Amino acid sequence: MKSMYITIAAVGVALASPALFAHGNEPHAAPHGGQMGVAGAYHLELVVVGDSKEARDNPLVVYVTDPAGAKLSTVGAGATATILAGKVKSTASLAPDGDNRLKGKANYASTPDMKVVVSLTLSGKAPVQARFTPLAKSNEH
Repeated sequence: MKSMYITIAAVGVALASPALFAHGNEPHAAPHGGQMGVAGAYHLELVVVGDSKEARDNPLVVYVTDPAGAKLSTVGAGATATILAGKVKSTASLAPDGDNRLKGKANYASTPDMKVVVSLTLSGKAPVQARFTPLAKSNEH
């Protein structure tokens, strides 16, 4: 009888484990219309201009949250975004711009194959990176 209870408990843990671990690793929905990504212990939402046909100075914004979606302060943070759109590579310095937001400008066109690497260092924390494909058709990360 005791072994039956152990077996039932083991099966229960095995079935529940993926759900328990997946929540902490998967980003939540993008509240600002961007693409979510995981960077170390943080969730980042990258928002880019989606309709710029030619390369020009366009804004980009990164929102920083914890895995539960709570805003994390960007005061004293530093970040860069490296953008590859078509054959054009550009870099933007991102500066704190409110609660949990960093903002900057870069010379890019909105292309479906656009790739962005965001490197972020929050005040007193180790640097982290996240990779994005913000305009890909599936928009999954």
